[in-house]
Amino acid sequence: MSFIPRILRRNAVPRKRGAAAEELAASHLRGQGLKILDRNYRIRGGEIDLIARDGDTLVFIEVRLRSRQDFGGAAESITPAKCRRIILAAQHYLAANIRGHHPPCRFDCVLLDALSKGSMQWIRNAFDVD
Repeated sequence: MSFIPRILRRNAVPRKRGAAAEELAASHLRGQGLKILDRNYRIRGGEIDLIARDGDTLVFIEVRLRSRQDFGGAAESITPAKCRRIILAAQHYLAANIRGHHPPCRFDCVLLDALSKGSMQWIRNAFDVD
């Protein structure tokens, strides 16, 4: 048996659930006509779960899964600080990947209160850049 630090064992299940939620969201969005361009775009200070194209619009998507309601549902977990981190990552993505004039952009959220399509809520234009 190999040695796995306790912290990694403890976080393995939430990571797998998060990846499953992102895959469920990506599948749903593809079915709605979006083209997934990138996943888990990370920079220091922020991350975007999914980046997609919806026609001419570039869409930055936050996927939130909450299986327990102790501290609120998935929607309540998207705080102003979280929005700032997503916006920061989106700005970096645009600077690194889009040359010239960038396309129209929006920020969407896919909320899941369980790992099933029946609990999924897709919010277009969930927040704006101030």
